[in-house]
Amino acid sequence: MFTYALDEETLLKLLAPEHVAPLFKLTNESRKTLRKWLPWVDAVTDIKHTESFVKGAMNQTAQNGGFTAGIWYRGDLAGIIGLHQIDWRNRTVSIGYWLGHRFEGKGLMTSACRALVDHALVDMNLNRVEIRCATHNEKSRAIPERLHFILEGVIREAEKLPDGYVDHVVYGMLQREWNLIR
Repeated sequence: MFTYALDEETLLKLLAPEHVAPLFKLTNESRKTLRKWLPWVDAVTDIKHTESFVKGAMNQTAQNGGFTAGIWYRGDLAGIIGLHQIDWRNRTVSIGYWLGHRFEGKGLMTSACRALVDHALVDMNLNRVEIRCATHNEKSRAIPERLHFILEGVIREAEKLPDGYVDHVVYGMLQREWNLIR
């Protein structure tokens, strides 16, 4: 199984069957904060839903279409980050992420995202990484802003959440830009 150390206390590990129970637990304990920004949270009501997600993530990895990793902090699953829908022809990918509420404010997501951007643009030789998030999700927007992504625009009513539609802001980073700042 792939494991990547971000620092002495934090690891990225590809999702695997043994992560189903801790992932379901993390989702449940963070449900109130996650549902504000993630449309799938209310549908995850049984551990079988998480098991299906992990199987799908493993299948995506096997098909070379991206991957999803758990962020492990001091031995606990803290969140999820992944490269989604790699477009090999155009050499582009998007990054998605979320963090359990008790792990916020530790710099975990910025560190994990930096590692994935570096992996995508340097190791995988992709040309572009994109991050989209709700315009009012300040914590999520802070990640690409800290990493010097370029704000490229807003997609109106891009996603339906429990409280209605939200606009998405689009951030992008090109390989040549990353090589100058990394």
